[in-house]
Amino acid sequence: MNLTPNYEDDSVNKPFSAQGHCLCNATSFKANVVSTEIGVCHCNMCRTWSGGPYIGLDCGVDVSFDGEVTQFDSSDWAERGFCQRCGTHLYYKFKSTGQYIMPAGLFADDAGLLMDHQIFIDEKPNYYEFANATKNLTGAEVIEQFASLAPES
Repeated sequence: MNLTPNYEDDSVNKPFSAQGHCLCNATSFKANVVSTEIGVCHCNMCRTWSGGPYIGLDCGVDVSFDGEVTQFDSSDWAERGFCQRCGTHLYYKFKSTGQYIMPAGLFADDAGLLMDHQIFIDEKPNYYEFANATKNLTGAEVIEQFASLAPES
């Protein structure tokens, strides 16, 4: 299952650029290519980090920050960034590609955004359920899909 939107299809909203900031305004960002498709991750690591599912937007690699960002090396394949002052979660970043997945709540303008996929659906706890009809991938399916992004040894 391919989660990359087909922007040639007129029914798919085109990427946009956005600026935003953390809760205390000490850290700001600019993301130049933000997808309109919201993804939700239910993995245990994301739920531990965020206190619930991680709801994010693919912002590609063209993202810049101004302020003090602390980075946590959370796994062999990703790192997570947050404001050093207030702790606002700023991103999940793939090490191999430099691709940023940023929390949807950081973006003030949510017009045109659509939650269209959920990953690690097999790790989702039973105490919540989203009503949206989405593509759903298990952890194994996600790992298989993104294995091609890993650098060759």
